[in-house]
Amino acid sequence: MAKGDELVKYITERVVDYVETPREVRKERVKYREPWVNRWFGLIPFSISLWAERIPRKGKKKL
Repeated sequence: MAKGDELVKYITERVVDYVETPREVRKERVKYREPWVNRWFGLIPFSISLWAERIPRKGKKKL
């Protein structure tokens, strides 16, 4: 039964911490998020996209 008590204690600590933080701080924390591709796969997709931008494509006009 100790695991159940620990779980309840952990959840209540998290809820109290969430309630006690000001709304502005919570919004700032959520405001900036990395793109989901970087969060899931790291910098590999980012580096591939940078590399792909440098490759010239047919029919694409430069500004």
